Amino acid sequence: MTQYPHLFAPLDLGFTTLKNRVLMGSMHTGLEERGDWNRVAEYYAERARGGVALMVTGGIAPNNEGGVFPGAAGLYTPEDIANHRMVTDRVHAAGGKIAMQILHAGRYAYGPECVSASPIKSPISPFPPKELDEDGIEKQIADFATAATRAREAGYDGVEVMGSEGYFINQFIAKHVNKRTDRWGGSYENRIRLPIEIVKRVRDAVGPDFIIIYRLSMIDLVPDGSTFDEVVQLARAIEDAGATIINTGIGWHEARVPTIATSVPRAGFAWVTRKLMGKVSVPIITSNRINTPEVAEELLAGGAADLVSMARPFLADAHFVAKAEAGKSAEIAPCIACNQACLDHTFSGKLTSCLVNPRACAETELMIEPATHAKTIAVVGAGPAGLSAAITAAQRGHKVTLFDRADRVGGQLHMAATIPGKEEFTGLIDWFTRQVETNGIETRLGAAATAGDVANFDEVIIATGVAPRDPQIDGQDADNVLSYIDVLLHKKPVGDRVAIIGAGGIGFDVAEYLTHDGPSPTLDIALWQKEWGVADTEEHRAGLAPEGPQPEPPARHVTLLQRKSKALGKGLGKTTGWIHRASLKMKEVTMQGGVNYERIGPEGLHVTSGETRDDPRVIAADTIVLCAGQVSDRSLADALEAQGRVPHVIGGADVAAELDAKRAIDQGTRLAARL
Repeated sequence: MTQYPHLFAPLDLGFTTLKNRVLMGSMHTGLEERGDWNRVAEYYAERARGGVALMVTGGIAPNNEGGVFPGAAGLYTPEDIANHRMVTDRVHAAGGKIAMQILHAGRYAYGPECVSASPIKSPISPFPPKELDEDGIEKQIADFATAATRAREAGYDGVEVMGSEGYFINQFIAKHVNKRTDRWGGSYENRIRLPIEIVKRVRDAVGPDFIIIYRLSMIDLVPDGSTFDEVVQLARAIEDAGATIINTGIGWHEARVPTIATSVPRAGFAWVTRKLMGKVSVPIITSNRINTPEVAEELLAGGAADLVSMARPFLADAHFVAKAEAGKSAEIAPCIACNQACLDHTFSGKLTSCLVNPRACAETELMIEPATHAKTIAVVGAGPAGLSAAITAAQRGHKVTLFDRADRVGGQLHMAATIPGKEEFTGLIDWFTRQVETNGIETRLGAAATAGDVANFDEVIIATGVAPRDPQIDGQDADNVLSYIDVLLHKKPVGDRVAIIGAGGIGFDVAEYLTHDGPSPTLDIALWQKEWGVADTEEHRAGLAPEGPQPEPPARHVTLLQRKSKALGKGLGKTTGWIHRASLKMKEVTMQGGVNYERIGPEGLHVTSGETRDDPRVIAADTIVLCAGQVSDRSLADALEAQGRVPHVIGGADVAAELDAKRAIDQGTRLAARL
């Protein structure tokens, strides 16, 4: 008897049955473009073995002009079909089903040949699109149908027609882009002609026994987006056109509202899907920020949807479903929605992976296999790098002892977990703790390890992390000066006026922490919606509140400073940096670059500007917080090397950058995989 009865109920689609209610949502990984089709096949097959009922591939372009970027994956030739057949055969052999997403980027395509409903340039691409004429529109529709036919020939169980997130089809639906006056523009009936015709043509091409998922934008979150009544009208028309399932799309990529980042509440948009339930008779999928079986079960049991879509949780743990079904949900590696190795990589042209699971998209390259000879291994440091190394080594059969001066594992992840909007890091700490226990790792916590403590081990891994950099500012030893560790870990009192020295990721986190008071909006959907200006779609078009964002007043007046003259926050995550900058702007944080720190006094921070040290002034502050970078803590590594030993140095002890858990976990895992 499963503890998730709704999640593991089969779904009969008439011509085929899904074994549970879990869809692995589409994610662009970059694998297809690399041409290693065995690697592509293994990536999907691993998730099929993990128990997911139906997977959707990353977006496959129906034609060259629709590709997200030049050279984006398509399905054009017999060779392409044969390559995709390798994927579908592997998935079917593993007991899974897989649908191919047909994604036409429209004006989001990063190339000069992009096309759209109207010649209006997207704010996220430098290329203005060409406006399609009647023949051009017919070509796009025909290319969707051809792509679906080829997908069936390649062995796919279905296709997903991407009609949301501001891509090509969505650009025709919304007045935000569609300024046409012909039969493809103007009235809503005209603007939805394109998606309806595409679904009809796809159904005619593939026949009745083939899954067609239509991903419908249920809340656009951009001006002149669709109303709720229009969404219902389109959903019914799409059902009539032949769709098997309707999936939920949330927001356009250019929307100024976060939709999948870690600061978005869990299941924060499920209410949008719930509104459509009962309005159509085909199954409906809900999506966005669903990352535990408990959340998924609650949504299904409460009638919010017929299926749940989870995408990045399957990067974090390919066996999410199987572990949940076996009653081992505590062993599921959690998706923390950080974007660092998935979306940030995608939008930077890198191969997708996962901060929590470096094996994601590297299943054929990063192998965790039993060790030929079991060794005794000392791991010093129980932060992300050390934990990953210790757990991986133990899984391979090595006898591992984990040392840390703190009395708990997790290291500086505990600081991240205190930041409003980063509560998911708590789940990562809990998972690491559980893995240490279940893998039989001996722990020696609460005292700094010495060279003598690790003298008799076959291998020593140093993961001692970083220490705050000394900025050497006159007056920094005064009582009104704290380090970020004092603030985030030791919870030392902070005054009402704060100057933060250093505007990297840690500086932004400290500013976020100090400007919030009361409950975190990430844990309160209504508060989060108010903060970002999200409204009921039945009351306000596209789900945008007319009054705009209404955040809670800042708890303190904060000034964030950096030495560099460039705009603050430029080095933050590619897909999340704008969220952090916008959040601090809403909290009225003052940001100053090009600053020289002259001295600290009881009245505040004395600064000047630029190389010529002009404009001397005092930034009035009750508390100055130092976030001026880090240096590697290599003291134990140096002591061992002085004795002639050669320890393995990883994580911050190796490279003192920002608190980079992605690099630390990857480095620790890869080291342990080869010991």
